[in-house]
Amino acid sequence: MNNRRFARTAGWLVLPCVVAAGLLAWYVTREPASPFEQQQATSFDPTLVSRGEYVARVSDCVACHSLPGKTPFAGGLEMATPLGAIHATNITPDREHGIGTYSLADFDRAVRHGVAPGGRRLYPAMPYPSYVKLSDDDIQALYAFFMKGVQPANEPNLPSSIPWPLNLRWPIALWNGVFAPTATYAAKPGQDALWNRGAYIVQGPGHCGSCHTPRGLAFNEKALDESGAPFLAGALLDGWYAPSLRQDHNTGLGRWSEEQIVQFLKTGRNQHAVVYGSMTEAFNNSTQFMQDDDLAAIARYLKSLPGDPQRDGSPWQYQAVTARSEAPGAHTYETRCASCHGLDGKGQPDWMPPLAGATSALATENASAINITLNGSQRVVTAGMPDAYRMPAFREQLSDQEIADVLSYVRGTWGNHGGAVDAKAVSKLRGHTDPASSSPIILHMR
Repeated sequence: MNNRRFARTAGWLVLPCVVAAGLLAWYVTREPASPFEQQQATSFDPTLVSRGEYVARVSDCVACHSLPGKTPFAGGLEMATPLGAIHATNITPDREHGIGTYSLADFDRAVRHGVAPGGRRLYPAMPYPSYVKLSDDDIQALYAFFMKGVQPANEPNLPSSIPWPLNLRWPIALWNGVFAPTATYAAKPGQDALWNRGAYIVQGPGHCGSCHTPRGLAFNEKALDESGAPFLAGALLDGWYAPSLRQDHNTGLGRWSEEQIVQFLKTGRNQHAVVYGSMTEAFNNSTQFMQDDDLAAIARYLKSLPGDPQRDGSPWQYQAVTARSEAPGAHTYETRCASCHGLDGKGQPDWMPPLAGATSALATENASAINITLNGSQRVVTAGMPDAYRMPAFREQLSDQEIADVLSYVRGTWGNHGGAVDAKAVSKLRGHTDPASSSPIILHMR
């Protein structure tokens, strides 16, 4: 009798477990619905292909999917994660290694939902939580460009170094269910067309939050639009501090006008700053190619995002240095830095950026200041012409302590209040970063 009762009880327990396992298996392998399920694109109008090229520029697809000396979009870029390295994939129309066999619906699911054919989940290094906001029209144009405007590359994809079982991808479906939105951008009725266009670009194809929004414990962006205070509030990523894009006086765009934001995105510089770090790649292959109306829209939207004085601290004000400083690092600054950035720290706008009031000298995070001093800056290319001015790398000329001292001097002079830099922080970044390449990736699409 007891054995029969146990078997009956076990049966009742097994049944819901089997049902739950079946539902889980269905959920993690399902392919999201696409509005293009029944649509087969067999011919592509040249106007649509050209429009797709522009969407690819705005979306900065080349940043992850291209390497110097390789066919554009052939993949291969190594990206570090806490679990191991992954590599960007081949997204040319090659039928063996690329996306040449993708239907429009397949392409849509991969770009907007991070699901490849067969239900395989893409790592969220692919910014599909942002790309999901792309409009149907932009997806169609992007597909046309990748199918007809991109040269196929017979380049195999590289495997990740994430060990088993951490490389199992089905848990990504659960991550998506919690953190990834599923809807395209919807215009805010209380805002005008320019603001909405800017919001669409920043939140969607521009995926600005991928770098500039802080991440949670699950590596999710803490906010995906202006409804969340952390959105674009600044974040540490890959050895760089992507600053706030909100109206923060010290660490954001509070001192920038809309015209200065447009100038920075169009030319790579303004009186406040010059592009460097990861932003150089975005400028070289994306923002400088954007239409003026779109740049104005981005500026309008960003200027609408309020800052946080409590997080940002007391507003910076310039303080002149009236006597020669004997502080450690002062002599190094005078001999190594002042010829470009000035003894007064004001630089030579719009070519040599000021260090007085620079975000890197006011932010608590010091990674950007250390990284660019160690490794220099990548070459900025405007209208096909390399910039004549480039921040040199000092990793071979200065010790960890010397770099820490000169950065502490910069971050504590002219009213800057970012705080001192420790030599251990310099040593750590020295071991995990490399000098910036003087041969940047410049994509010549067609």
